[in-house]
Amino acid sequence: MADYVPHTEEEVAAMLDFLGLASLEDLFAHIPAALRLSGGLDVGEGLSEPDVTAQFARYGASNRATSETLTCFAGAGAYDHEVPAVVRALASRSEFVTSYTPYQPEVAQGVLEALFEYQTMVSRLSGLPIANASLYDGAAALVESLNVAAAATRRTRVVISAGVHPHWRDVARTFAQGTGHEIVEAPLVNGVTDWSRVDSSDAAAMVVAYPNVLGVVEDVGEVRRRASEHGALLVVAGDPVSAGVLRSAGSWGADVFVGEGQPLGTPLSFGGPYLGLFACTTDQVRRLPGRIVGESVDADNRRAFVMTLRAREQDIRRERATSNVCTNQTLMAVTAAIQLGWLGRAGLREVATRGVRGAHYLHDALVRAGGVSAVSDQPFVREFALRLARPAASVIDAMAERGILAGVALDSLTGADESVTTHPEDVLLVAVTERRTRDELDAYVAAFAEAVAS
Repeated sequence: MADYVPHTEEEVAAMLDFLGLASLEDLFAHIPAALRLSGGLDVGEGLSEPDVTAQFARYGASNRATSETLTCFAGAGAYDHEVPAVVRALASRSEFVTSYTPYQPEVAQGVLEALFEYQTMVSRLSGLPIANASLYDGAAALVESLNVAAAATRRTRVVISAGVHPHWRDVARTFAQGTGHEIVEAPLVNGVTDWSRVDSSDAAAMVVAYPNVLGVVEDVGEVRRRASEHGALLVVAGDPVSAGVLRSAGSWGADVFVGEGQPLGTPLSFGGPYLGLFACTTDQVRRLPGRIVGESVDADNRRAFVMTLRAREQDIRRERATSNVCTNQTLMAVTAAIQLGWLGRAGLREVATRGVRGAHYLHDALVRAGGVSAVSDQPFVREFALRLARPAASVIDAMAERGILAGVALDSLTGADESVTTHPEDVLLVAVTERRTRDELDAYVAAFAEAVAS
């Protein structure tokens, strides 16, 4: 079987016709022009495969490897955390890598036990009693939480804070086109959600990010009160690292916790693979999507692990199923379990604390230096938003020339949408993890002053 079979012209034409597009250029129109190749690559004709491979290697060598040359202060959902050598070594063992999907529990006890430990750790992080064996990523977990809420309440209206990551909200809106969910978004004011701006009555779920996309810590208690008033489920989209210093979602009365597990042992890898965290109350366990690993005993009364509450809905109920998720991110989940096991409770707290202290040190230094202002005066954790006097993208480019990835331009996430804050093109999101040293923070301040002045 060939590694790659190109599409025929007829297949491409059929795809474009189905999508209602006139050309392949229209298909890629959403990609900024500066990132698209124009005119094709000068490869030549009649070259052998090794010659073409060598040519593309030369093209690739002209790129600057961000991970090698730029100190990373970018975040917005993907973070440059330390992955200890022990995590890399254990997670790459063939027992985990090759036993990727345990369809037959009796021959995959080791993987099932690792997933059981992962579920236990996610349960403790979230403060909720039940966690599944993972989902594809945080956005997928959010969508599944809305499915759970709709099934539990028999409602279709969902109120989501604009502080939930914009890409997650985009995914929810996309799924809603098929499920019929009505998505209502509550805007941010001074960095926190103003729930009074929207009608929460008859809502299946109210979704709050904790912390939100600006790094601000929301008042989850207020959302819990509003959700209870309207008979809605409370969904908390949380950050697993910030859980080291913040109250758990369960302690606030959350019905469902979702999150992105990339910070737990998975390095930045151009967008994947990632890991969806999902936990809930026992009331929702029968609606829990994906897989659950349970502990039992075998015929000889020995400890054993099995797939449990596994209704195979995607086979049995088909379009009437609560969820069609039938697998999980086993390797990423095992990696997260190893990372959390290595860190322990105290280690996770230290990782979170270092990020919080570094972020506040950098934030205060930049504001004191002048030329920028804080988007919000509310408490934040390891990420913060600054308003600049010029487009954030231009400052990011200038900082890159100085060896620093300064952050993420808010409008690259939201476009022109001002539900998060006004003039998002002038807002820079800056993240600080435990990897950033005091010298790197001071270097950021010096380079930022030069970049803003240039």
